Amino acid sequence: MLQTVWVSLLGKRALRQPDCHCGGKQRSWRCGFVRTIIQNPCLRHDSRTPGKARMFKKIQICLCCFFVLGILYEISLLSSCFFSYMPMPKHFLTPEQVLNLGKSIIFLETTERLEPPPLVSCSVESAARIYPDRPIILFMKGLTNNTVLDINSSYAAFSLLSSMKNVFIFPLQMENVFQETPLLQWYNQVVPEEEKNWVHVSSDASRLALIWKYGGIYMDTDVISIRPIPEESFLAAQKSQFSSNGIFGFPAHHKFIWDCMENFVLKYNGNIWGNQGPFLMTRMLKAICNLTDFKGTEDHSCQNISFLNPQRFYPIPYPAWRRYYKVWDKSPNFNISYALHLWNFMNRNRKAVVAGSNTLAENLYKVYCPTTYKDLILNVKLKNFTRSEDSA
Repeated sequence: MLQTVWVSLLGKRALRQPDCHCGGKQRSWRCGFVRTIIQNPCLRHDSRTPGKARMFKKIQICLCCFFVLGILYEISLLSSCFFSYMPMPKHFLTPEQVLNLGKSIIFLETTERLEPPPLVSCSVESAARIYPDRPIILFMKGLTNNTVLDINSSYAAFSLLSSMKNVFIFPLQMENVFQETPLLQWYNQVVPEEEKNWVHVSSDASRLALIWKYGGIYMDTDVISIRPIPEESFLAAQKSQFSSNGIFGFPAHHKFIWDCMENFVLKYNGNIWGNQGPFLMTRMLKAICNLTDFKGTEDHSCQNISFLNPQRFYPIPYPAWRRYYKVWDKSPNFNISYALHLWNFMNRNRKAVVAGSNTLAENLYKVYCPTTYKDLILNVKLKNFTRSEDSA
C-alpha cells in the first residue's frame, strides 16, 4: 500500500552489517554462523567416497536446519530489536511492516518541502529518545519512491534523522493511505488546488486514516516529547471542553476514529480552519461524553477514552506562545507534562531558536533534542560566524 523510500548514507554505513546486539546481549556467534552459511551454501563432497558423502550430506542438513531456525529466531525478535540493524537496505522493511509492529509514533509533513526545519527535527528526535523501543515514522509528501538523499546532501536534517536507529522516513501517498476508509471517496472528489487550507485539511485526514489502520500515537511536528505517555486511547485537551487533534493515540480500528472519519466527510467544510481537526475531535467527543471543566490537573475519562488535562501538552496556551522564545528567570519543570506544543502555526516561523539566546525553547532543544541543537542550531551559528570572519 505504502512505498518505501531509501535514504542513502554513503560510505561505510551504507554497507554496515547488523551489529548483532539486542538488549545489550551479543549474538555475534549467530551472525557469524549465518554469514558462513550464506558464503558457503553448498559443501561439496567426493563422490568416490560414499561414507564421506553421507557424512557431508548430514552436515549439510544440520547446517540448513540451524540456518532456518536462526532466521525464525530473528523474525521472532523483530518487534523488539530490529532497530539494531540500521541503516537498512530499502527492501528490508516497508512502511506496512513498520506500522504493523504497532505503537508507532507518527509525524506528517504535508507540504512539498524536503528539508525538515529544526523544530520538525527536534520533534522527531525527542520522540525517538523518549520512545526508544517504538518506531518513529515521518511521512513526507514531497518524497517519491525514487527520492535518494545521501549524507553529503544539503539536507542536513535528513541525514540527522535517518541516522537514528528507530526513525523511518517514508513518502506520504494519500490515495494509498485512504484506501478502505470513508476518506477515499472524499479524496477522489476534492480538488486540492481549490482548497483554502489543503495542507492542514490533508494532514487532518491522513492522521485519522493512519491511526485507524495501524494504531499508535500521532504528533504534530511542533511537539517536543519530554516523557512517555502512559495512555493508549487518549485525546489531548487544549482547554476545558475542547480537544486538540495535534496529538492523540488509539489502538488500530478504534470505533471513535472510524466515526471521526465518517463525520469528516459528512461535515466537510475546507474553508473553515480546524473544522476537520480540533473542532471535529471536540464535536465527536461531546457526542459520546458529558464534558466538564477541569478543576485542577486531573484527567477526565469517558467511554474508555482518556481526555488528558491541558497541562499534559499545553501548559503554555496558544495566546502566550511567545513565552517559548523568551528568557525565563527560572525555567519551568513541566513535571506533569508528557510533551510540549510550541504552536508553530501561531509562530509561522517568525521566531526561531538561536544558539546562546538562553530562551526556553533553546533550553528545551538542549535537553530533549541535543543532536538537532548541535547540528542544526549550534553548528549553523559557527558556520555563519566563520563566513563573516572570512568575508571581513
